[in-house]
Amino acid sequence: MNLKERYIYPAIFNYDDNEISIVFPDLGVATSGTDENDAFLSARELLGITMLGIEEDNEVIPKPTKLQDIKLNKGEKITLIDVYMPSLRKANINKSVNRTVTLPAWLNAKALEYNINFSQLLQDAIKKELHLN
Repeated sequence: MNLKERYIYPAIFNYDDNEISIVFPDLGVATSGTDENDAFLSARELLGITMLGIEEDNEVIPKPTKLQDIKLNKGEKITLIDVYMPSLRKANINKSVNRTVTLPAWLNAKALEYNINFSQLLQDAIKKELHLN
């Protein structure tokens, strides 16, 4: 399968009183958001997850419908949503990689004295720095 770097699909935004629902007519998936920003981010996340699943399952990737061929109902708007796949593919890989770090000898000795797990501590510090859970 020839993997694309970017997928772009039309999404129909339906504006209700309390939320915005988003449907990807070519993919048969839907999501929602509390406002336009939240809806857009939810749509992009859903598109990424959906396309990653299609790729992993080696399914046929649907061709996006042209905007002018999509019929809209009252209260609906259409927009194109894109997703950049290389970063999603990498984020989905949870294998470990080796990194070499340099520490002062005294700090290394003290950490060993307290049985510090260097790998776990570094992972935790990087996650904290990047504001990841």
